[in-house]
Amino acid sequence: MRILKVAAAAALIALLPLAHPVTAADASDVGLNLFSEVFEQVRANYVEPVSDQHLVEGAIKGMLGSLDPHSNYMNAKEYAEMQVQTRGEFAGLGMQVTMENGLVKVISPIDDTPAAKAGLKPGDLILAIDNRPVTDMTLSDAVDKLRGPVGTQVKLAIRRQGVDPFEITLTRAEIHVEPVKYQLEGHDIGYIRITSFSERTLSGLETAVTSLKQQAGDKLTGIVLDLRNNPGGLLDQAVAVSNAFLDRGEIVSIRGRRAQDTRRFEAQPGRDLVPGLPVVVLINGGSASASEIVAGALQDHHRAVLLGTRSFGKGSVQTVLPVKESGGAIRLTTALYFTPSGRSIQATGIEPDLVVPPAKIEKVALAGSLHEADLRGAFKNSDAEALEKGQLPAAGATQPAPAPGAGDNKQAATPGVPPGSSPLPKPETSALDPGIMGTDQDYQLVRAMDLLRGVSLFKKLAAQ
Repeated sequence: MRILKVAAAAALIALLPLAHPVTAADASDVGLNLFSEVFEQVRANYVEPVSDQHLVEGAIKGMLGSLDPHSNYMNAKEYAEMQVQTRGEFAGLGMQVTMENGLVKVISPIDDTPAAKAGLKPGDLILAIDNRPVTDMTLSDAVDKLRGPVGTQVKLAIRRQGVDPFEITLTRAEIHVEPVKYQLEGHDIGYIRITSFSERTLSGLETAVTSLKQQAGDKLTGIVLDLRNNPGGLLDQAVAVSNAFLDRGEIVSIRGRRAQDTRRFEAQPGRDLVPGLPVVVLINGGSASASEIVAGALQDHHRAVLLGTRSFGKGSVQTVLPVKESGGAIRLTTALYFTPSGRSIQATGIEPDLVVPPAKIEKVALAGSLHEADLRGAFKNSDAEALEKGQLPAAGATQPAPAPGAGDNKQAATPGVPPGSSPLPKPETSALDPGIMGTDQDYQLVRAMDLLRGVSLFKKLAAQ
């Protein structure tokens, strides 16, 4: 016992000299000496031989992983894969993830990928990958395990709010992301969905607008820009897409720890692809990063109405810094971005102007409903009889307005739905099934189109 006390006292005396003020150089030396000592202990005493490279890379990943969920180290292979992903082509499951409270959280699945087809949704938490708990992994480790050769399978344990934990098996595939999809709704609304901000996003947007204008002729009354479940991507593409709807003003500012790191991106005149047309932007909890830059810019400049639910809230900027020694790179959080009004959306997200929860529309027959004309002995309307015989002009529009969300007679052509039945939203407790997005069952899209048609109608009435 005395020996132990002497040893403890000796250890305390050995620590006392460190109590004097420590300079930056001293702190650096202390840190490097500590790392060197631990490195040598592991290399000499670990139960199995381990390479120096493995230990160093693990230490670097741990250092960056301790900073925030988005900073990480990529070896040469991972760096090459990241560069391929920015071009919109890669192998994997097709989803953007982050780390939250030790679990991997799905930011958003990408359309037409194994993750989206399997029904994964924004906010899903991955508990385990191939039966290994993710609490034992860094985010980089988890992403590595989610990736793999095309055709191989991976089993995920998922926790979703309001649902018992469940397992799902996905097959990895070659992911070819078309960042922009579009269609003409009815004869007057242009629907444009941007699924990611890759190198081809702006060119895809320009193609979409040109095609929609040609299809609609002079009848195009508005644009629905769908950014739901868009996990983000390249900053320059977010700026370019914002500029495609703006003619002037700031788009976004970036502020780092040093004053010289502050940058402002301004809209260039003459770049608005649809000048004068009203725009509705759809956002949800899967809209992150670059999506939030676009949504925030258009909202602050009053160029668009935002509709949906609060966005994800990723307001940080990552810079990729190549590492010559290994051929890899580090992805380091270097700044925060701010909307034109000066808002930081980090961890708070963007609130839509119109909060519309996700819902699926189901058409139901209003069976058994009665009207005045159905009652026995009801008076006839002489004006209505004259109208039927063509003796009176119809009031208002020259043709009936299309049903919300329906194109050319889409509603009337729906099997099993009697004429006159009304589409009613069916509330859901979780995020909208990605397969519903962009269809006439998509309640948020229907509300957006109703809004645009209402604006158009008011303009016509005001001009009369």
